Amino acid sequence: MDNQDQFTPHDAVELDEHRGVRADGAQSRERLLNAAMRLFAAQGFATTSTREIALAAGTNIAAISYYFGDKAGLYRATFREMSPCTPDAVSSFTNPALPLREMLAQFYGMLLGQLKQGQDARVGMRLWFREMLEPTGLWRQEIDNGVRPAHTALTLALGRHLGLDPGRDNVARLAYSIAGLAMHLMVSREVIDVLSPQLLKDEAAIDAWVARLVDYAETLVDLERAAVARAAAAPPPPPRKKKHD
Repeated sequence: MDNQDQFTPHDAVELDEHRGVRADGAQSRERLLNAAMRLFAAQGFATTSTREIALAAGTNIAAISYYFGDKAGLYRATFREMSPCTPDAVSSFTNPALPLREMLAQFYGMLLGQLKQGQDARVGMRLWFREMLEPTGLWRQEIDNGVRPAHTALTLALGRHLGLDPGRDNVARLAYSIAGLAMHLMVSREVIDVLSPQLLKDEAAIDAWVARLVDYAETLVDLERAAVARAAAAPPPPPRKKKHD
């Protein structure tokens, strides 16, 4: 390793010559994350080099090893940075005392909060798409560690409000449908920006989406509740006649 690649804790506090401000280790780490996220999203994991990331971040290449261990560790960190389904976020809508509308508001606030990050949200979505097209196994980890706990929490909450076993298929379908309303906005962000940019132009517009999604989701819950009631009131099917040999 040459002198250019040497990195010590002292280097975590450095003078940013381009901006003329003192940057601490947290800022260096953040620059690496931002640069890596954009390059990984544009080029994929395999074809993005650590030297390229360090150059884009304006920091020493050995800082990647210091903060993240290696390129794979940096890639994992970019995913954690963009994941909305953190344990704290999931716990926000799992309180059994929450009324249905408040539970839904907390759930949608967790998912759509990412859209308030502006360009970072767009880059993060491209990164997820890139991982799906060129899988490294990290998307499966995100499903297991982030999506699965959030889905389980949502089915438990919906089952509680409906008085149903959360393991039933109709509760799972309802949970996927409710989450899908928000996921459509995230996936279609660039389309909405072209066709109806005012709908996601700022935090107030995103908060308005959350409020409307709560209305839509509550209607879905009411429809499912009515379907369950109809099924319970329906007469049992007649017994099958035994076949005679």
